[in-house]
Amino acid sequence: MTDGDSSTTVDAVLERYGFAERHLSAAARAALDGLSATLRRDIVPLMADAWERAVMPDAVLDALVPLRLMDPEGVAVEEADSSTFSGFRCLTLARADVSVATAYTAQAGLFRTAIRYGGSAEQAARWDPLVRSFEMRGAFCLTEPDHGSDIAGGLATRARREGDTWTIDGEKRWIGGAATADVLAVFARDDADGRIKAFLVDRNAPGVDVRGIRGKVSLRPMQNTHIVLRGVRVEEDRRLHGVESWRDVAALLRRMRSDVAWIATGLQAGALDAALTYTARREQFGRALGGFQLVQEKLARMLGNVTSSLALVTALSARQDAGVWSDENSALAKMVTAERARETAALAREVLGGNGLLLEHDAARFFADAEAVYSYEGTHEINALIVGRSLTGASAFA
Repeated sequence: MTDGDSSTTVDAVLERYGFAERHLSAAARAALDGLSATLRRDIVPLMADAWERAVMPDAVLDALVPLRLMDPEGVAVEEADSSTFSGFRCLTLARADVSVATAYTAQAGLFRTAIRYGGSAEQAARWDPLVRSFEMRGAFCLTEPDHGSDIAGGLATRARREGDTWTIDGEKRWIGGAATADVLAVFARDDADGRIKAFLVDRNAPGVDVRGIRGKVSLRPMQNTHIVLRGVRVEEDRRLHGVESWRDVAALLRRMRSDVAWIATGLQAGALDAALTYTARREQFGRALGGFQLVQEKLARMLGNVTSSLALVTALSARQDAGVWSDENSALAKMVTAERARETAALAREVLGGNGLLLEHDAARFFADAEAVYSYEGTHEINALIVGRSLTGASAFA
């Protein structure tokens, strides 16, 4: 997100096609406008340095938490909890910075979904208010060092029950937000029946070792971790009682994947903002870059990607808010928008030339971060196979 008149072009797309007006109340739009203002004023100026140093400034959540974006003032509960509002929130965050969007969604999307839909009704009622207010900060711990795309059948972390106590052993990797979490939602295979269960593990519990992953070239401010669990003991009342099998885990992932499609769309909007700002100001051969035919062709392609991605994700969320949740719909949206994000970010970097590799110009962050979005919450290939299975009725998974 950049200052200047050029950023209004993306807003004009939202208005021209009625994306926000058609799907959100005035109160919800006002909450997002407040979020945009906070991002511009308090967060975006921090992110180039944060990216360089690979740290997430405390000031980011300090600015976002008071906004209560999971239950904003004046917005009806049903709308605040909707896929559509969550989506526009993801888009607004990602348009500013994808690490910020990913960090916030680790709490508001991944962890909250585990609590609300993986817990029993009593557990959700007890813990969800704490999650919304960030009084309970959590992380969603599913992927492992040797199992990502094949996690359904390959999950190796084990849990064994002795009375009302469980003992967990295993490792998790690429876990976002764990370093600052209070609680880890850990998925493990029950030794007794071989089925997947989920447990709320205190991050500081004996036997828990949380290690930062260093050397990332994408989403650098977002802190990902490698977690080792050795003989970690958890009481039965801290097991999420709505998760009894992989089918239940898949239902959680189905709800989360749409958020990533919205983040991919927001990334494109941010990349286009950056490209428009630069091409309006940068002169070559005696005139602004934006006046050259080849540059305009690239900008037009970027705008087409943003607009078509917005149409796809708003349609997806509208279906979900109508009660229609399907793996193939969310997988298709994630697959397409992440691929378009990769192209759009590359085009933004391209029109900036060598300056597109410098953090002082926002396009560089979006260019690098597109690679992470392309892979997380299901790679392009895995999402394509989910869609292909729905088209043909035949599973091509190995």
